[in-house]
Amino acid sequence: MFVRQSVPRRAGWYSCPMQMLPPLAEALHAAAGLIAAVLAGRNFDVALTRAALPGPLRAATMDLAYATLRAYGRGDFVLGQLLDRPVKDPAARGLLLVALARLEARPEEAHTIVDQAVTAAARLARGQFKGLVNGVLRNFLRRRDELLSLTDADPVARWQHPAWWIARLRQDHPAHWESILAAGNTHPPMCLRVNRRRTTSADFRQQLVAAGIAARALDDSAILLERPVPVERIPGFDAGLCSVQDWGAQAAAGLLDVHDGMRVLDACAAPGGKAAHLLETAQLDLTALDAEPLRAARITGNLDRLGLAATVKVGDARVVESWWDGRPYDRILADVPCSASGVVRRHPDAKWLRRESDLAGFAATQSTIVDALWRTLAPGGKMLYATCSVFGEENARQVEAFIGRHADARHLPAQSTTTRATTRDAQLQHLPDAEHDGFYYALLQKD
Repeated sequence: MFVRQSVPRRAGWYSCPMQMLPPLAEALHAAAGLIAAVLAGRNFDVALTRAALPGPLRAATMDLAYATLRAYGRGDFVLGQLLDRPVKDPAARGLLLVALARLEARPEEAHTIVDQAVTAAARLARGQFKGLVNGVLRNFLRRRDELLSLTDADPVARWQHPAWWIARLRQDHPAHWESILAAGNTHPPMCLRVNRRRTTSADFRQQLVAAGIAARALDDSAILLERPVPVERIPGFDAGLCSVQDWGAQAAAGLLDVHDGMRVLDACAAPGGKAAHLLETAQLDLTALDAEPLRAARITGNLDRLGLAATVKVGDARVVESWWDGRPYDRILADVPCSASGVVRRHPDAKWLRRESDLAGFAATQSTIVDALWRTLAPGGKMLYATCSVFGEENARQVEAFIGRHADARHLPAQSTTTRATTRDAQLQHLPDAEHDGFYYALLQKD
């Protein structure tokens, strides 16, 4: 696991001019800086924004950094076998981790990867790590089979997740923990949601075929791409014909059971994907709420692109007096903050930055939010509790505790459009697989 430490940030780790570096060396150097930032306890997306990398370099760097973070448990173990003592320089350590991940993924390019990594090392600490990088990587190539065989005996190296994470999944999902961990180490699928107010699934699939994008329909709205593509390549995206939204996330709109004329609240709504889907499903008086002004602005932008309208408010879902007008809602989507353990392959830094103790904090926030929102729900109304987590503390146990606190709350049966969701006591857990990420839903009705 990563150890949080205070590391002085040296301007230019990964944002310095690199015009003299070959393309792979540039990306290795930039990715090393991003890994160093995460090693120091910083959020990957924040570090990436601060790096201000140009487009092509940004894409290559993200690919390298994501692959390194997904495989960090293995890379950290292997690096420990190759070093007599830890490398204290964060950027040099980051470069070794990135290069090792690349060597494991593309052994046929070993000569080029080592050469380019040494070239990138020349930019670190006046080149003092060139020899170290060259020696460590060549030693890995000589001992590759031996080292990788050792990883099978170390759970963190084998499953590439922290030990506490593995233990939690074994406890919460005894029949599926291995497949959940395996899915967390893969590239995430790219799924589109067709805006049925502007086109049909059949017509949109024809446009994808014409654009040379292989895809298949999962249901009436969801289309799974054979491989991810930039949104700029998706026909009609700017015109609002579709949105990028995971199939598991798309389940929310159907589960909430909305109908024309209903007054609906989407709490914690940014960036607005679920709110938009609800509006594509029925004519609603919908309020989209988020605590952060910048995130709320993203909701407005997404709705505008799709030709949809809602009341967007900035406010803390826990403090209903600051944003609620006193008129009860027929439906509430409580998409609460969580560990994001079900979408970790999209945010691979999270599994190394999270601590087991963080779950209690998320659970406390979740319970405060749903208790506050329950006050705003009309009698007979329904609230869908939702997370992108696979941990029971945030899901089933959270809902069971809520039912225990509210005598006027009861479970309703939840039906999923995905065949791999598991049900228990009207609670719905989507486990991550090749078609969708991990989401949890529980539908509650107010008596």
